[in-house]
Amino acid sequence: MLSLLRKHKISLALAVLAALALRIFFIAKFRVIDGDSLLYGDMAKNWLTHGILGLSRAEGPLPSYIRLPGYPAFLAGIWRIVGIEHYNAIFIAQIVADLGTCFVVADMARRTVSDRAAALIAFWLTALCPFIAIYTAAPLTETLAIFFAALTLDLAVIAIDDLAPGRLRNWTGCGLAMAAGILLRPDGGILLGAVGLYLLYRVAIPSGSAARRNTLIAGVLVSVVALAPLVPWTIRNWRDYHLFQPLAPRYANEPDESINPGFQRWVKTWMVDYSSVVNVYWNLPGNEVDPQVLPNRAFDSPEEKRQTVKILSAYNETLDWTEDLDSALGRIADARIRRSPIRYYVVLPALRIADMWFRPRTDMLQINDKWWEFESDPEGTFWGLLMAGINFFFCGAALYGLIRHSDIRYAGLLVLFVVLRSGFLGTLENPETRYTLECYPVILVFAAAALGGRNKQSKLTKENPQQVSIIAHSR
Repeated sequence: MLSLLRKHKISLALAVLAALALRIFFIAKFRVIDGDSLLYGDMAKNWLTHGILGLSRAEGPLPSYIRLPGYPAFLAGIWRIVGIEHYNAIFIAQIVADLGTCFVVADMARRTVSDRAAALIAFWLTALCPFIAIYTAAPLTETLAIFFAALTLDLAVIAIDDLAPGRLRNWTGCGLAMAAGILLRPDGGILLGAVGLYLLYRVAIPSGSAARRNTLIAGVLVSVVALAPLVPWTIRNWRDYHLFQPLAPRYANEPDESINPGFQRWVKTWMVDYSSVVNVYWNLPGNEVDPQVLPNRAFDSPEEKRQTVKILSAYNETLDWTEDLDSALGRIADARIRRSPIRYYVVLPALRIADMWFRPRTDMLQINDKWWEFESDPEGTFWGLLMAGINFFFCGAALYGLIRHSDIRYAGLLVLFVVLRSGFLGTLENPETRYTLECYPVILVFAAAALGGRNKQSKLTKENPQQVSIIAHSR
């Protein structure tokens, strides 16, 4: 990476300036401090002022486990220096982390694609990627989660290249980066699954006993390091709640708080788009749910529609989602699942995954979620089309790069991570485009391969043909 800095210092300096300008623009125009941001801020404030990682209540702060401690710790660490609720300092720190992502993605491209062109292009693509940059304007986990996902993959590539007895430092670093990602978001553990499966594959392919032994040691080491920080968190949750809770609960609920299982199953029988998340999923409980916004796919018959509307209308009268209402909606959901299990287990998850990947990434732009309604929101339609075009460019370039340069080193590891994460996201009820952003470092590396010229393997093949077999084995 140092050689890249020396050879292209002017281009990299311009890229850094462009990255700074884009992120400062987003913070100035689209900064958001509400919802989850305030929740994280409340946990950090109580941690600093009361020594309690929890939420404010009328009777005082109480411990909570609805979020993992990683991001509250990040906020608390900065606020301890600059003062509580100084969010501008958070934005600056996230800009620094995001610039770090640019360097890490460039290094990953350098190691997997080429030493020169692809690495420089990957830096520029990451610097100018609006989907990553805009999250520096919100006190949320996304910026740090993307950085640690990229760092984990880059260190995994470095460690696999240097897999030898006594050379486990990079695997330790990979495990630490993985641990940081898990402490930010529970789904950070998908990276552990991807790296673990890839190492198991390498154990299974023909190789010497020493190589297999080193690979097994690496797998054990990275797993132990990645999971070790969860031990004190699990002990704390057992002590305070008498529950085995090594991660945050899936529905971010307190032990005495209902997850409304009937409602959750029902929305999962039809929900495939972000608009439905905004207009239905986030409204219950506490806000009215307008039956008129439900799409036709939410009903299999006029009678089912009548029953569903009746349940939602009863809720809208009091805004009290009772167990009886939840059970009634759950029975409708169960009937829909029995009627069409393929739709529930295959078709709808695939559609949710597609929506998360290809829907215009406008959730941070503070525009109408129905961006396509030009007459009512022409500015929103412009932003929606622009973001859709940029997203299709990145994804299309990445797919072309993967196909065109089939000799990208460790492409199997990178693709495996994207596939595993996408498959997991399909199981969620609420498709939100931000959930795919941890995969974007991989997209940017493959896009750089499409735009970056000759591949590293091709270069080595010409200059040192005897290394071909070594490289092929490491793919």
